[in-house]
Amino acid sequence: MTTNRALERSPAIVLVGGGAVSVQFGAALATKLFGRVGPTGAATLRLVIAAAILVGLVLGSRSAGSRPVARRASSADRAVAIVFGLVLAAMNLSFYEAIARIPLGVAVTIEFSGPLAVALIGSRRWLDGLWALAAGGGVALLATGAGHHLDPAGLALAMLAGTFWAAYILLNKETGRRFDSLNGLAWAMTAGGLALLPVGVLGAGAALFRPAVLGLGAVVAVLASVIPYSLELAALRRVTPRAFGVMMSLDPALATAAGFLVLGQQLTLQEWVALALVVGANVGNTLAGRPGAVALAS
Repeated sequence: MTTNRALERSPAIVLVGGGAVSVQFGAALATKLFGRVGPTGAATLRLVIAAAILVGLVLGSRSAGSRPVARRASSADRAVAIVFGLVLAAMNLSFYEAIARIPLGVAVTIEFSGPLAVALIGSRRWLDGLWALAAGGGVALLATGAGHHLDPAGLALAMLAGTFWAAYILLNKETGRRFDSLNGLAWAMTAGGLALLPVGVLGAGAALFRPAVLGLGAVVAVLASVIPYSLELAALRRVTPRAFGVMMSLDPALATAAGFLVLGQQLTLQEWVALALVVGANVGNTLAGRPGAVALAS
């Protein structure tokens, strides 16, 4: 079975869960770049290297003839992909600036306000809204109750990243509709990487090109961009943005685990309660959802 067929047959929740594990552990590793190139340099490496990998995969697939020749992208298609890429760049940069200031699990829980908004806007049942509000209560508890000992700038940056995350979900869905395979994602990642490259070079200078930095940057690019964005693109081809937005509430728990295992970050009891509300909302939505709400589309 080819990789593409495996993705096509995998349940959306499996794709989203696999992407969440990869991206959060990639984010934890990315913090180890901050001392060398800063958050801006780390975000630049992530997008530029990921773009190079994705373009290579797309060109390799075409030369191998493993897929039929795709239709030529229109100017409107490319515009959507470019805007998607700029949103990716803004989301990654604001998120990295946030986790440079506050714990990873806290940042992702606050950032989840973006997918939460998508889940609420797309809701058509009162129970959908109930689960989304439970997740929102967890986010609010974390932001207001624990904020007295967290960097306000870090909290604000995490909220900004959440806004871009909401836009990411909608633009990822549209890009997947307009492009075959990874073509649209390659366009988007290239646009985002090119947008960040001058900023990253100005901020980090020659340190950005040291072999050890490039090596760790490549690992982060694969874990935090190539794998999760490819899996999420496949998932969004078959589920609604609302269902996808609620499934993304797996991320705070996984980010907390990554922060603890990789970085030794601890949470308070109140922060654990907030996290439990967010994760519980995801489990409740999945168990009580309409048949097919998170399954493959016909």
